[in-house]
Amino acid sequence: MTNCCNETEKKSVNSTTVQQVNNNHSSSCCDTEKNRVDWLLWVSSSIVALTFIAYWFQSPSDNWYYIISKTSVEMMNAMWIGMALGVIAVGWLNRVPRDIVIATLGQGHTAKGLFRATFAGLFLDLCNHGILMVGMKLYERGASLGQVMAFIIASPWNSFTLTLILIGLIGLPWTLAFIALSLVIAWISGYIFDRLEQNGTLPANPNSHTIPENFNIKAALKTLARDADYSPKASLSMLIDGVKGSRMVFRWVMVGIVIVAVVRAFVPPESFNMWFGATTGGLLLTLLAATILEVCSEGSTPLAADLVTRANAPGNAFTFLMAGAATDYTEVMVIKDTMKSWKIALYLPLITVPQVLFIGWLINASL
Repeated sequence: MTNCCNETEKKSVNSTTVQQVNNNHSSSCCDTEKNRVDWLLWVSSSIVALTFIAYWFQSPSDNWYYIISKTSVEMMNAMWIGMALGVIAVGWLNRVPRDIVIATLGQGHTAKGLFRATFAGLFLDLCNHGILMVGMKLYERGASLGQVMAFIIASPWNSFTLTLILIGLIGLPWTLAFIALSLVIAWISGYIFDRLEQNGTLPANPNSHTIPENFNIKAALKTLARDADYSPKASLSMLIDGVKGSRMVFRWVMVGIVIVAVVRAFVPPESFNMWFGATTGGLLLTLLAATILEVCSEGSTPLAADLVTRANAPGNAFTFLMAGAATDYTEVMVIKDTMKSWKIALYLPLITVPQVLFIGWLINASL
């Protein structure tokens, strides 16, 4: 398995468990080419760094620059542990062969296969565009339509990195609740897609195949652990890979911090609560914002946290996190191109958005 910004495939475990995968693919969540400057990353990071430093040279006040500086400090204090652990996790995940991940999905059109796909999406540390790339590869290798959809729906903000960041921003209880509810939506959506594929409403996957009976995941994992290089040089290389692989995470986290800082500085709390509060109108406005904003899942996490802490609307935060990926036009277009079907692509928001809105409304109503 590789991070969506890492183009190198690590060595195989052995000839019977893992095969080398051709990695001449393009990165879907890394918008910049290797030899180009990632202006979005550097500009947003520079703004956060400058305002973070400037905070310590200012006296408390109500001016917009102090509010932006204070927000940068608060956000970074809440996120840095999660980001550091995320780098370690990404570096380690880069060394797990992709075939092992694919094999964990199991047989398509079964409850067990859906559960496996859902939890595989949960534990992958990729952005929504990276998950989309892997999901389309799973489709090409024979995963059922339901498995692919459960995989990409469960994952966008549920990565290890973002989970740790979200815990720092809104606390453990709300984070666990959001994860559990997102898994429910992913599984239900996957089940619906599988049934629609089986009854002919949606086109069947032409790449369908069964899992080889002689593939032993447990043996592959044991061999991987046994053959792994634990030397200081290898550990340092893993950390370097983790930093490189986390670039897209850092980019969108920094963008998210800048957006939140600007919102806090120029949008009065009473207006924020009125527009995005725990009301039906606020919920629908949140859905509209999630649909329009083309922000990677890392950038949406700080914004969702603000909906919990400032607007006191956790249902809106859940809607923002889930609906952003479900209504993303990039995702819709990639699905259409890969699966050769507008129908499948448009069924993604049609099936998921009503569930997201209903659960968001239930969360707000329970307050």
